[in-house]
Amino acid sequence: MTTWRKALEEEMRDLSDSGPVLAVAPDDAAFDVEFDDDYGSPRGPRVLAWTETRVYFPVCYDGAEWLSSAPRNPGDEGQGHVGSW
Repeated sequence: MTTWRKALEEEMRDLSDSGPVLAVAPDDAAFDVEFDDDYGSPRGPRVLAWTETRVYFPVCYDGAEWLSSAPRNPGDEGQGHVGSW
């Protein structure tokens, strides 16, 4: 069991994104809904979060769910595949 808030904190830490979180959609409460992120069908609510440097969004592969992100502004790094390892 997890929440998108926990996943967001972990993903931001992994990317050394110190924030702050500037905006979320649909609302802050969606980030605290507890759900099973293990394999099966997607169970987490639809969310987006913006920091100064990244946009975070849900990803699902084979039923497992997590948050990934893309640069908020154009840059030279490109974007890797989302949902694959």
